[in-house]
Amino acid sequence: IYFKGSPEAGDIFYVRRDPGATSFSRPLRVNTVPGSAVAIGSVRGAQLAVGKGGRVHVAWLGSAKARPRGPADATPMLYTRLNDAGREFEAERNVMQFAVGLDGGGSVAADEAGNVYVAWHGNPAQNGEVNRRVWIARSGDEGKTFSREAPAYPQPTGACGCCGMRAFADHGGDVYILYRAATESVHRDMYLLISKDAGRNFQGTDVARWNLNACPMSTASISEGGGEVLAAWETAGQVYYDEVDPRASRISSPIPAPGEASDRKHPAIARNSQGETILAWTEGTAWEKGGGLAWQLFNRAGQPVGKEGRAAGVPVWGLVAAFADREGGFTVVY
Repeated sequence: IYFKGSPEAGDIFYVRRDPGATSFSRPLRVNTVPGSAVAIGSVRGAQLAVGKGGRVHVAWLGSAKARPRGPADATPMLYTRLNDAGREFEAERNVMQFAVGLDGGGSVAADEAGNVYVAWHGNPAQNGEVNRRVWIARSGDEGKTFSREAPAYPQPTGACGCCGMRAFADHGGDVYILYRAATESVHRDMYLLISKDAGRNFQGTDVARWNLNACPMSTASISEGGGEVLAAWETAGQVYYDEVDPRASRISSPIPAPGEASDRKHPAIARNSQGETILAWTEGTAWEKGGGLAWQLFNRAGQPVGKEGRAAGVPVWGLVAAFADREGGFTVVY
């Protein structure tokens, strides 16, 4: 998926490339209401998940033009999915029933059993990011209906208001949420939540500490490849990745991108069937400022292979994405 239009009120488009093909499909507009998506800050854009039968699910923060609205005219947490024919997207719906206070981005995850999860961080009491928390709405019928949102994690970690987050469901049905905390307003640590009961209960662990009395406006990435789930995030201008330990439900040995860094952001992670991993990220991006793309290939042992790749041209509010194909090759999109 990609964004097009005015950063404060644009549209979302979906394309796909079949295995072995060299070009992408004709774009489908995801949002029914024109101008209902936001790109400002790089943390509020749409996210995509593929669920049962290959059905595509998309969630995003609504713009000022978005309809329907959230409770009491609040910013809505919007969701849609490809229709049964797979030819167009259904009209978007707001899945937020009461947990208002959207700022940074929400996320969506889906599994092969028909479960769909929309998650976001909000604060219905509107009393600061220390009191923000992650909320999750669950669907057991491929997104036809959603439950009333519930807190994902009971611990009072706070949530960094202008940071994005990432939800993901693996092939076994476990659900992951990676988000930035705001404990005491200065502990901007990354937390990984994992549920083994279809999103009803989560266990959490602090995977990366960072003391900062400000919001870094960061994003995160989770993917699955080579039989492993991987997570990637930013800490203090450097980007890291690691496998999620399936037994301990935690991250133990984060691997940084090579070299010193101070302005690396917005990582994307992918692994192929041979166990090779690509980590991609932006460099030099900031508020209302574009930058460059960089990437590094790692072997199965987590050692860099060759030199970093680089390319110019990441636009203002731009992000990067990466995926592995069936032949073991990688593609980076920006």
